[in-house]
Amino acid sequence: MLNDFGEMVAESWEWLATRYGYVELDEWMIMPNHMHGIIVITDVCGGGSRTALTGKRKPIGRLVGAFKTVSTKRITHLRNTPGIKIWQRNYCEHIIRNDDELNRIREYPANNPAQWEMDRENPNALVGAGFKPAPEWV
Repeated sequence: MLNDFGEMVAESWEWLATRYGYVELDEWMIMPNHMHGIIVITDVCGGGSRTALTGKRKPIGRLVGAFKTVSTKRITHLRNTPGIKIWQRNYCEHIIRNDDELNRIREYPANNPAQWEMDRENPNALVGAGFKPAPEWV
């Protein structure tokens, strides 16, 4: 269940596919202090406001940056905390090369909420329970 900030993150994530016609969103999950998502860059270039005019695509880093910018502005506006950092500076990316790999990677965000009690990203993880290992593609 998402709080207001989580809802803003979800709306901002979905905005990517609306804004950029060549972006499709695959499996994604918002966690209490991070998120996972698969972005598919298609050969179709249209539908978004700028892409329809220029035909140029943003690289993945710029897409993630646009998402972070939009979600940060929404959250800091709601919290009345302009200039406060929301996201870490970087992100993790991996090129998915085949359907087997895609299906394996889809499982991680889908299963992440069930593992939150032991997740290394959880600041309240159960001590002594052991942490869930990072996926090999991180």
